[in-house]
This record gives sequence, structure tokens and C-alpha cells, in this order.
Amino acid sequence: MRIWSILLTALLAFISTAALAAGSSVGYEMGGPYARFEPVVDRYNKSGELFRIDGHCQSSCTLFLGIRNVCIGPGAEFFFHSPHDNLRNPSPYYLKLFLPHYNGRLRAYLLAQHALEKVDPFFPVSGSDMIHKFGYRACPKT
Repeated sequence: MRIWSILLTALLAFISTAALAAGSSVGYEMGGPYARFEPVVDRYNKSGELFRIDGHCQSSCTLFLGIRNVCIGPGAEFFFHSPHDNLRNPSPYYLKLFLPHYNGRLRAYLLAQHALEKVDPFFPVSGSDMIHKFGYRACPKT
């Protein structure tokens, strides 16, 4: 009987952790293939549900800025670079897919700073700047 109690406790902890990550960038912080992120953007744009970007968000994680009901959490940090192919060569194809995910002010700034021309180094933008300079919404206090 004790083993069932331990298993049930572990299962409930796992479920509650997954529920906390729902609707947020948790688990996507380090970026990855475009194909992993675009379905999430589409799903949240269809549902209209709030999506939080908290903490570190680099590379393809920044695609979440294209969610119409996105908000930026306190202390968020964004790291941009050129979208690239599997050999880490800058890709004009992927750049065309990424740019519409950024609002006009951010897009113009990144292009003016040449932030999307190189794969390395990352180009940092604070969450505070995302809110105050580029017009993204701050997340409501939880």
C-alpha cells in the first residue's frame, strides 16, 4: 500500500508541474527547431489563451512573441540571433518565417542593429525593454 501512496504523490507532483508550465515558455527556453515552436504559436493564437514568457528565452523561443495574447514576465531576458539551417548557416528562408512573429518596433530595431544577421553571438534584449521600448504587455501578477 505504501508504494501506491509514493507513486500517487509522484504522479500528482508531475501533473502539477506540467500544469504550471502550460501556457508558458517553460521547457522552451533554449530554442530549437522552428517546427517545434510554430504549432505552439498556432495553438495559442487559435485559443486566445494567455501565454507567458518568463526568464531566459533564446533563439526559436522568441517565436512566442507572435502569440497575440503573449505577456512578458518580470526578469525575462531575450536572446536573438540569425535563424539558421542545420549547419548553422544564416538562413534567409527561416528569417522570413521569424520576422512576422515580432511586432513592428522590435522588428525594426533588430534589423537596424543587424541582430539577425549572425548566428553568434546572441543579441540580448531585456524583458523590461520588450515592455517599455517595444510595446509588449507585462504579465499580470499571479
